[in-house]
Amino acid sequence: MGDVFLVRHGETEWSRSGRHTGWTDLPLTERGRAEARQLVPLIRSHRIGAAFVSPLQRARETAELIGLQDVRVDPDLREWDYGGYEGITTAEIQRTRPDWFLFRDGVEPGPPDHPGETPEQVGGRADRMLAKVDAALADTEGCVVLVAHGHFLRVLTARRLGLPPSGGALFQLATGTVCRLGTEHGRPVIAGWNVRPGA
Repeated sequence: MGDVFLVRHGETEWSRSGRHTGWTDLPLTERGRAEARQLVPLIRSHRIGAAFVSPLQRARETAELIGLQDVRVDPDLREWDYGGYEGITTAEIQRTRPDWFLFRDGVEPGPPDHPGETPEQVGGRADRMLAKVDAALADTEGCVVLVAHGHFLRVLTARRLGLPPSGGALFQLATGTVCRLGTEHGRPVIAGWNVRPGA
Protein backbone atom coordinates (compact mmCIF):
# COMPACT_ATOMS: atom_id res chain seq x y z
CA MET A 1 0.00 0.00 0.00
CA GLY A 2 1.12 3.54 -0.71
CA ASP A 3 1.73 6.29 1.81
CA VAL A 4 -0.69 8.97 2.97
CA PHE A 5 0.49 12.57 2.76
CA LEU A 6 -1.17 15.10 5.04
CA VAL A 7 -0.97 18.75 4.02
CA ARG A 8 -2.04 21.41 6.49
CA HIS A 9 -3.24 24.52 4.70
CA GLY A 10 -1.16 27.69 4.71
CA GLU A 11 -1.47 30.52 7.19
CA THR A 12 -4.70 32.49 7.68
CA GLU A 13 -5.24 35.63 9.77
CA TRP A 14 -6.78 33.52 12.52
CA SER A 15 -4.14 30.78 12.52
CA ARG A 16 -1.49 33.50 12.85
CA SER A 17 -3.24 34.95 15.91
CA GLY A 18 -4.08 31.57 17.48
CA ARG A 19 -7.86 31.88 17.13
CA HIS A 20 -9.74 28.60 16.82
CA THR A 21 -10.81 28.42 13.18
CA GLY A 22 -13.26 25.63 12.63
CA TRP A 23 -15.93 26.26 10.04
CA THR A 24 -15.29 29.98 9.55
CA ASP A 25 -14.30 30.12 5.90
CA LEU A 26 -11.20 32.32 5.82
CA PRO A 27 -8.79 32.78 2.90
CA LEU A 28 -5.04 32.31 3.09
CA THR A 29 -2.80 35.25 3.84
CA GLU A 30 -0.05 36.12 1.37
CA ARG A 31 2.35 34.26 3.64
CA GLY A 32 -0.04 31.30 3.60
CA ARG A 33 -0.01 31.29 -0.20
CA ALA A 34 3.78 31.37 -0.18
CA GLU A 35 3.85 28.47 2.30
CA ALA A 36 1.64 26.44 -0.03
CA ARG A 37 3.72 27.20 -3.13
CA GLN A 38 6.87 26.04 -1.31
CA LEU A 39 5.35 22.57 -0.94
CA VAL A 40 5.15 21.96 -4.70
CA PRO A 41 8.50 20.08 -4.93
CA LEU A 42 7.55 17.81 -2.03
CA ILE A 43 4.26 16.86 -3.66
CA ARG A 44 5.51 16.56 -7.25
CA SER A 45 8.25 14.15 -6.21
CA HIS A 46 5.64 11.44 -5.55
CA ARG A 47 3.15 9.58 -7.69
CA ILE A 48 -0.29 10.65 -6.53
CA GLY A 49 -3.07 8.13 -6.91
CA ALA A 50 -5.83 10.15 -5.23
CA ALA A 51 -6.26 13.49 -3.49
CA PHE A 52 -8.94 14.73 -1.11
CA VAL A 53 -9.51 18.24 0.23
CA SER A 54 -11.67 19.92 2.84
CA PRO A 55 -14.45 22.09 1.39
CA LEU A 56 -13.15 25.18 3.23
CA GLN A 57 -11.41 27.73 1.01
CA ARG A 58 -8.10 27.80 2.92
CA ALA A 59 -7.65 24.09 2.17
CA ARG A 60 -8.98 24.26 -1.39
CA GLU A 61 -6.68 27.18 -2.21
CA THR A 62 -3.71 25.29 -0.75
CA ALA A 63 -4.55 22.22 -2.88
CA GLU A 64 -4.73 24.41 -5.98
CA LEU A 65 -1.44 26.18 -5.23
CA ILE A 66 0.44 22.91 -4.75
CA GLY A 67 -0.85 21.72 -8.12
CA LEU A 68 -3.09 18.83 -7.18
CA GLN A 69 -5.30 17.52 -9.99
CA ASP A 70 -8.66 15.72 -9.80
CA VAL A 71 -9.09 16.55 -6.13
CA ARG A 72 -12.17 15.20 -4.39
CA VAL A 73 -13.82 17.61 -1.95
CA ASP A 74 -14.86 15.71 1.17
CA PRO A 75 -16.79 17.23 4.10
CA ASP A 76 -15.26 14.70 6.51
CA LEU A 77 -11.98 16.66 6.15
CA ARG A 78 -13.46 19.82 7.71
CA GLU A 79 -11.74 21.21 10.78
CA TRP A 80 -13.03 20.47 14.28
CA ASP A 81 -16.33 22.25 14.88
CA TYR A 82 -15.32 24.48 17.80
CA GLY A 83 -18.91 25.47 18.58
CA GLY A 84 -18.94 28.25 21.17
CA TYR A 85 -15.15 28.51 21.02
CA GLU A 86 -15.01 29.48 17.35
CA GLY A 87 -12.75 32.51 16.88
CA ILE A 88 -11.45 32.42 20.46
CA THR A 89 -7.87 31.66 21.54
CA THR A 90 -6.87 29.00 24.06
CA ALA A 91 -5.59 31.71 26.41
CA GLU A 92 -9.01 33.42 26.36
CA ILE A 93 -10.81 30.13 27.08
CA GLN A 94 -8.47 29.32 29.96
CA ARG A 95 -9.30 32.58 31.73
CA THR A 96 -12.59 30.96 32.78
CA ARG A 97 -11.55 27.28 32.38
CA PRO A 98 -7.90 27.15 33.52
CA ASP A 99 -7.58 23.39 33.00
CA TRP A 100 -9.36 23.29 29.64
CA PHE A 101 -7.72 21.01 27.05
CA LEU A 102 -9.33 20.63 23.63
CA PHE A 103 -8.31 17.01 23.02
CA ARG A 104 -9.80 15.93 26.36
CA ASP A 105 -12.65 18.36 27.00
CA GLY A 106 -14.03 19.28 23.58
CA VAL A 107 -15.83 22.60 23.26
CA GLU A 108 -18.77 24.62 24.55
CA PRO A 109 -21.97 24.29 22.51
CA GLY A 110 -22.40 26.78 19.70
CA PRO A 111 -25.32 27.85 17.47
CA PRO A 112 -27.58 25.17 15.95
CA ASP A 113 -25.71 25.13 12.63
CA HIS A 114 -22.33 24.66 14.40
CA PRO A 115 -23.06 23.03 17.76
CA GLY A 116 -19.47 21.88 18.37
CA GLU A 117 -17.88 18.43 18.38
CA THR A 118 -16.47 16.14 21.03
CA PRO A 119 -13.07 14.52 20.48
CA GLU A 120 -14.92 11.26 19.83
CA GLN A 121 -17.07 12.82 17.11
CA VAL A 122 -13.98 14.19 15.37
CA GLY A 123 -12.43 10.75 15.72
CA GLY A 124 -15.48 9.24 14.03
CA ARG A 125 -15.03 11.55 11.05
CA ALA A 126 -11.33 10.66 10.96
CA ASP A 127 -12.20 6.96 10.91
CA ARG A 128 -14.62 7.49 8.01
CA MET A 129 -11.93 9.41 6.14
CA LEU A 130 -9.35 6.72 6.75
CA ALA A 131 -11.74 4.11 5.32
CA LYS A 132 -11.93 6.22 2.14
CA VAL A 133 -8.14 6.54 2.12
CA ASP A 134 -7.71 2.77 2.40
CA ALA A 135 -10.18 2.22 -0.43
CA ALA A 136 -8.25 4.69 -2.60
CA LEU A 137 -4.91 3.07 -1.73
CA ALA A 138 -6.30 -0.34 -2.69
CA ASP A 139 -7.49 1.08 -6.01
CA THR A 140 -4.30 2.89 -7.07
CA GLU A 141 -0.55 2.41 -7.27
CA GLY A 142 0.25 5.88 -5.93
CA CYS A 143 -0.02 7.67 -2.63
CA VAL A 144 -3.04 9.52 -1.26
CA VAL A 145 -2.88 13.22 -0.38
CA LEU A 146 -5.21 14.87 2.15
CA VAL A 147 -5.32 18.68 2.34
CA ALA A 148 -7.04 19.82 5.50
CA HIS A 149 -6.64 21.39 8.93
CA GLY A 150 -4.38 21.16 11.95
CA HIS A 151 -6.52 19.69 14.71
CA PHE A 152 -8.42 17.36 12.42
CA LEU A 153 -5.25 15.97 10.84
CA ARG A 154 -3.76 15.44 14.30
CA VAL A 155 -6.79 13.35 15.30
CA LEU A 156 -6.65 11.47 12.00
CA THR A 157 -2.99 10.65 12.65
CA ALA A 158 -3.80 9.36 16.11
CA ARG A 159 -6.53 7.12 14.72
CA ARG A 160 -4.22 5.83 11.95
CA LEU A 161 -1.73 4.81 14.63
CA GLY A 162 -4.40 3.08 16.73
CA LEU A 163 -4.58 5.80 19.38
CA PRO A 164 -7.76 7.39 20.75
CA PRO A 165 -8.75 10.78 19.31
CA SER A 166 -7.16 12.48 22.33
CA GLY A 167 -3.82 11.14 21.08
CA GLY A 168 -3.88 13.93 18.49
CA ALA A 169 -2.49 16.13 21.27
CA LEU A 170 0.88 14.43 20.79
CA PHE A 171 1.41 15.79 17.27
CA GLN A 172 2.08 19.50 16.83
CA LEU A 173 1.29 20.53 13.26
CA ALA A 174 2.38 23.82 11.67
CA THR A 175 0.69 25.61 8.77
CA GLY A 176 2.04 24.95 5.29
CA THR A 177 3.68 21.63 6.07
CA VAL A 178 3.56 18.04 4.79
CA CYS A 179 3.42 14.92 6.94
CA ARG A 180 3.83 11.35 5.73
CA LEU A 181 2.09 8.32 7.19
CA GLY A 182 3.53 5.04 5.99
CA THR A 183 4.01 1.48 7.18
CA GLU A 184 6.85 -0.55 8.61
CA HIS A 185 6.52 -4.33 8.82
CA GLY A 186 2.85 -3.92 7.97
CA ARG A 187 2.13 -1.51 10.82
CA PRO A 188 1.30 2.21 10.48
CA VAL A 189 4.08 4.66 11.31
CA ILE A 190 4.90 8.35 10.97
CA ALA A 191 7.50 8.55 8.20
CA GLY A 192 7.79 12.35 8.19
CA TRP A 193 6.29 15.20 10.18
CA ASN A 194 6.04 19.00 9.72
CA VAL A 195 8.21 18.83 6.62
CA ARG A 196 8.99 21.92 4.55
CA PRO A 197 11.40 22.14 1.60
CA GLY A 198 14.97 22.51 2.79
CA ALA A 199 14.10 21.46 6.33
